[in-house]
Amino acid sequence: MTDAPIAERLPLAAQMLRFGVVGTIGFLVDTATVYLAHFRFGLDLYSAGALAYLTAATTTWFLNRHFTFPEARTQQAGRQWLRFVVTQLAGFALNRGTYAALIATLAVARAEPVIAVAAGSLAGMTVNFLAARFLVFREGAR
Repeated sequence: MTDAPIAERLPLAAQMLRFGVVGTIGFLVDTATVYLAHFRFGLDLYSAGALAYLTAATTTWFLNRHFTFPEARTQQAGRQWLRFVVTQLAGFALNRGTYAALIATLAVARAEPVIAVAAGSLAGMTVNFLAARFLVFREGAR
């Protein structure tokens, strides 16, 4: 048995790990934005969640562009950002659908929105990675 299959998977595993680190930062930005928008500025939790998603998506696009998929920095940034936001809609639906369902049904999620943010983040993560890797940051994407 050769080491080739393992060696071939290492770059993918490292990329997934970087994506996870960026996602964790996105989670922190998402949570901080929900808390600031709701508890400091008085937005309802749904509006705070929408604002937080856009803020976190922009943050994660930037970090993924420079850290996870650095070879994709040659792509035009504005178009790439738009592709990222558009392709993340399925992840957004899973993320914010889970968030909204928990806010609507669980008092603990309304009292501690981080629970809903975390559950939403986990729900959308796989779809987001696949879309980012194969549709947004792939080599030759224009």
